[in-house]
Amino acid sequence: MAEYLIYFNQQWVGDHTEEWFRGRGPLAMAVVAEMKAAGAWVFAGGLEEEDGPVFSADPTSGTVMITDGPFVETKEFLGGFAVVEVADDEAAKMWAGKLAEACGWPQEVRRFKPQPQAQ
Repeated sequence: MAEYLIYFNQQWVGDHTEEWFRGRGPLAMAVVAEMKAAGAWVFAGGLEEEDGPVFSADPTSGTVMITDGPFVETKEFLGGFAVVEVADDEAAKMWAGKLAEACGWPQEVRRFKPQPQAQ
């Protein structure tokens, strides 16, 4: 079994009405419930948008500096993600497809590196 990150950038969501978003929530929650029932779910959640707290920790000066806001100016930012534990790439892609369909916007999938074994 391997763990995969399924995620989307907020900018991929697009402009939609409040009614459209309200209709998507139950669809996405149904996929999460399906993940849980299948034993694939590890964690899932959406992140607060631009007005939510964002902090950066930067150790490059020799002292860790904690600042408000993102360190790098970027046009894209993470909107939400799910972590699943599944047998293979095909299963991870299947869950990403279900989330993409339920949410109505693209999802990307990346496999986590295996955890190092304790010595």
